[in-house]
Amino acid sequence: MGYKEADTPQKIWGVYKREKRSKQSYIKNTSNEGVIYAQSQNNKCQTPVRTSETQMTTTSIEIICVGNELLLGKTLNTNAQWLAKRITTLGLKTHRITIVGDNVEKISKALQEAIQRNPCFIITSGGLGPTFDDKTLEGIAKAMKRKLATNDQALRMIQEKYRQYVEEGLMERAELTPPHIKMTRLPEGAKPIFNPVGTAPAVIIKHDDVTVIALPGVPSEMKAIFEESVAPLFKDTAGEVTFFETSLDVTRIMEPAVAPLIDRVMQDNPYVYIKSHPKGEERISHMELHFSTTAENTRLAKKRVSKAFIQLSELIQEKGGKVKPVKAKS
Repeated sequence: MGYKEADTPQKIWGVYKREKRSKQSYIKNTSNEGVIYAQSQNNKCQTPVRTSETQMTTTSIEIICVGNELLLGKTLNTNAQWLAKRITTLGLKTHRITIVGDNVEKISKALQEAIQRNPCFIITSGGLGPTFDDKTLEGIAKAMKRKLATNDQALRMIQEKYRQYVEEGLMERAELTPPHIKMTRLPEGAKPIFNPVGTAPAVIIKHDDVTVIALPGVPSEMKAIFEESVAPLFKDTAGEVTFFETSLDVTRIMEPAVAPLIDRVMQDNPYVYIKSHPKGEERISHMELHFSTTAENTRLAKKRVSKAFIQLSELIQEKGGKVKPVKAKS
């Protein structure tokens, strides 16, 4: 499907182009079906952050993970950790992570509460599949007081997926059963996002100033959709804002002795956050110190962290501790 010149961003939720149109950024997913609208960089949902040179803004995001298996402790919530990490590295900020079970009322309430806090984006993970306990889209519809209806773009995405499965010998025939149709029923006003790995499309929908993005719970599908269709949106929203981090391995000094040194360095470097992570038992003097900052550009971010890193290293060594930089994980 192509888009005509007469199509407006408001009409189709924007076609992705790297140039800005009236300070708006746009992204189109790879299927030529679902199109998602990116927030403008001066959106009021952004939170001002004080810096040494200019006024910087960070974009607030909340994550809602859906699944009884998470609350039962059966499944480790790796999706939340992965999403929070990627959001941070893209220069945005996760303000809250919520877990709810497969219950329409609870999903709806969690979403309503999040919307009231007015983040720029809300990301949900899980509950988009064909089974009876996949309730996320119902919860979103209820929270926004919208009806669920079969979405033609989502239907075409599902049909194309099953046609491919038949060609690959994974299915005998591309028959759309009620569970399959369930994945095409989206809240009114929502747009599907192509799933390059699995079947169920992701979903994006705006509610006032808040953009809700519903991702599948299967980690491989969630990550693929995020990298292909969500990360570019977040990059455009963040602009030039950069996150930088590094770590220091510390031995031969106890954490209580390091604590006042961290306080001192953070006072001298107010834009750098330092967190200590003990690596053994209390009687074993081994910890990792994590340094991080968000700045307008990479050069400034690295400069800030390097200054704090060197200062704290020297203070620890003066107290008899031993320090060693931690190699970044590839």
